[in-house]
Amino acid sequence: MAYVISSECIGCGACAAGCPVEAISEGSPYVIDADACIDCGACADTCPVGAPAEA
Repeated sequence: MAYVISSECIGCGACAAGCPVEAISEGSPYVIDADACIDCGACADTCPVGAPAEA
C-alpha cells in the first residue's frame, strides 16, 4: 500500500529528497505517486512533522 502525505505537510521537501524512487513531487502538500511508491517508509523517516503515512 502506498504512502500519502497529509495536510500536516510544511513543504520542506525532506520527503522528496529521501525517496529512493523519486515518487514524490512538489505540491501543497507534496504528492506521492502511488504507482511508483515502493512502500519503503523513507519519506516518513525523513519528515520532521510526520506528514507521510501509509494509506
